[in-house]
Amino acid sequence: MYGNFSIKKNPVILGIESSCDETAAAVIRGRTLLSSVILSSAAEQAKYGGVVPEIASRAHTDAIDEAVKSALKDAGVAFKDIDAVAVTYGAGLLGALLVGLSFAKALAYTLNVPLIAVNHIRGHLAAAYLCDENLKPPYVTLLASGGHTAILHTKTYTEFEILGRTSDDAAGEAFDKVARVLGLPYPGGPNVQRLAESGKADIPFPRALVKNVSKMQFSYSGLKTAVINYCHNAEQKGEKINLADVAASFQCAAIDPLVSKTVESAKKLGVKVVTAGGGVAANEHLRSALTNECEKAGLKLILPQKVYCTDNAAMIAAEGLIQYEAGIFASMDTNACAQIPLK
Repeated sequence: MYGNFSIKKNPVILGIESSCDETAAAVIRGRTLLSSVILSSAAEQAKYGGVVPEIASRAHTDAIDEAVKSALKDAGVAFKDIDAVAVTYGAGLLGALLVGLSFAKALAYTLNVPLIAVNHIRGHLAAAYLCDENLKPPYVTLLASGGHTAILHTKTYTEFEILGRTSDDAAGEAFDKVARVLGLPYPGGPNVQRLAESGKADIPFPRALVKNVSKMQFSYSGLKTAVINYCHNAEQKGEKINLADVAASFQCAAIDPLVSKTVESAKKLGVKVVTAGGGVAANEHLRSALTNECEKAGLKLILPQKVYCTDNAAMIAAEGLIQYEAGIFASMDTNACAQIPLK
């Protein structure tokens, strides 16, 4: 019979992630990361200029068994050593999520261990625990990903308050859209960053911050449109565009308000620790700017390695540990969800 679980100290948790184009598995023991395996179909997706859901689902089906077995082998543990299985159940591509969730359900049931359903975004928030085993709330987090952009006050391990958020596009989504405008290949974010490294941020694009509102509110649709209009107008006039300058200017306009408001939020709350998560947190400009501003403000910055900012299973296992210790387990009826609100 499935169920009747007890909470163990320093449990071995297997994390599984399959929300988009990375098939990932990782193993942790307590807060110690033992292994992390990522098998990506990004190269195949790049042929089509972006993620094709059906191709992603098939790639996950082909790769998930290998990813899990490789993670266990690298960690030096066997299936019988697993105390819980944590898996992303949303948000993401529905077919892709179902592959990981179905595998996790079958494994948890077979081993008679808890199934932990993880919100992908909470996984990004938990990534900070991977690089500082002593991290504990309260702290302020800058979340910047392809689906969400927000500044959060993490009050306890399971509770947070949204201090500010985007009113339209997410930062990562804006990077991808601007990449297409500039003729850059998929994935857009890293390619915009690389192009920006040789450019000057001297084009006055509007900052991605809505002024004169009671709460911090960011907006990327206007910034994206400004980049499109700039390029279109130059093309109509027959003017040559310095694409590197466009990329650098966009990058600063997109990221600098996030950094400044994150630090401002920590100072107002009297919180001494700042973390960051999500794919955009792998951006070098963001990492450098956030490091500098936190140093100026006397704040401790906990910045996950780049590989744990983008999609991975280690962060899912880290969030799984939080839920495991709180006794928050999922049933076998848990279904995948393409969209999950941040809160």
